[in-house]
Amino acid sequence: MADITLTVNGQRVSTTVEDRALLVEFLRDALGLTGTHVGCDTSQCGACVVHVDGKAMKSCTMLAAAADGCEVTTIEGVAKGDALHPMQKAFNDNHGLQCGFCTPGMIMSGIDMVARYRADGRTLDEAAIREELEGNICRCTGYHNIVKSIQQAAGEM
Repeated sequence: MADITLTVNGQRVSTTVEDRALLVEFLRDALGLTGTHVGCDTSQCGACVVHVDGKAMKSCTMLAAAADGCEVTTIEGVAKGDALHPMQKAFNDNHGLQCGFCTPGMIMSGIDMVARYRADGRTLDEAAIREELEGNICRCTGYHNIVKSIQQAAGEM
């Protein structure tokens, strides 16, 4: 067992976790933040993407104990009250989802993508977005509206 303290969506959390507990399990089971999805259990689909210290991370690949001292943001933590984050709004505006299972991971990856490209002064065009989304699988769409959503949000963030 490991004692951990971390900040999740702006709230300080101190608890004890099993040494083998994954971050995704901790978020969903211990904290009830079920927006972070478990899709494949093999780190292939990206449905479990959260931000750890400001960077996108597949939470099924990280032990909860490894997040000790970190700041974690889940899909539940990106909106400001009733105001959607620009990426959430763009997914809504462009119907960048169908069943919605991959959507939280896509949004979290999109936010990270825009921030990294902007920080590096690089252009985030359609080809770059499609390449960046390689680690996120959507089985419902052809990604067209997901790409449009990220492009819209990039202009608004």
